[in-house]
Amino acid sequence: MKAIVCTKGGPPDVLRLTEVAKPAPKDNEVLIRIHGATVTSGDVKIRGLTFPASVVFWLLTPMMGVSKPRQGILGSELAGEVEAVGNGVQSFAQGDEVFGLSSSFGANAEYICLPEDGVLATKPANMSYEEAAAVPIGGLTALHFLRRANIESGQKALIYGASGSVGSFAVQLAKSFGAGVTAVCSTANLDWVKSLGADQVIDYSKEDFAQSGGLYDVIFDAVGKTSLSACQRVLAPNGTFVSVTKGTPKNRAEDLVFLKGLIEAGKLKVVIDRRYPLEQVAEAHRYVEQGHKKGNVVITVAHASKT
Repeated sequence: MKAIVCTKGGPPDVLRLTEVAKPAPKDNEVLIRIHGATVTSGDVKIRGLTFPASVVFWLLTPMMGVSKPRQGILGSELAGEVEAVGNGVQSFAQGDEVFGLSSSFGANAEYICLPEDGVLATKPANMSYEEAAAVPIGGLTALHFLRRANIESGQKALIYGASGSVGSFAVQLAKSFGAGVTAVCSTANLDWVKSLGADQVIDYSKEDFAQSGGLYDVIFDAVGKTSLSACQRVLAPNGTFVSVTKGTPKNRAEDLVFLKGLIEAGKLKVVIDRRYPLEQVAEAHRYVEQGHKKGNVVITVAHASKT
């Protein structure tokens, strides 16, 4: 099968399109024919072996080597079709359309094997494979931290960094929970962040949200670029500040199913900035590395045949 292999840490040029052995499912695994995957800021940091102050780093650090990633194939998010199942697998069957998250990378390839009891669920019926592949990391991370903040209907929430993958999901999830949402982002992203459902949008290049005079019950730093002390002035008494730099999401299949329900109910959508074919993953890394992506960068995995 074709896969993008990271031979060593370094610039995007270290990524190579390579023929590798197609995996075979173990007794508790499913073999997935991947149709959609992503390149995230976490993939970029792992490839470059740099030290990011982000939740993705804490999720993926155990997979880092000294001079190269331990797993040669990067990519954690995916969507595709179950091609085969191992002995004893009961949750999925051949032909099922699924989406999920690999805890050990390997998604920037034509195939992957995942445990049936991993972070895996049937794909939302109203999403393409590419859209579904962009849900797990951003959606699950946003859900984890908003739940940790005990967000409730009627509260006022501020999402700092609302134009990224986590932030764009956080805006929509906060609205689905019944909160009033203020989103903080750059000038270029004001309109489309508002289109996600934000009640108010603050341009951080023109206004300091901490000087706005408002009070928020929940402040969620979705990019790891502010702090509790910086937000204290606009945090309501008994309000909660959460940040992607403080804690590690516990990704669960049941939460992925919860997100699927919101997607199928029309309450949650994916923001896709750019799409690249598998062969151009290095180009996707170059783009994500600039730090200006809007939502998600998706990889389309084409298959000539099923042989």
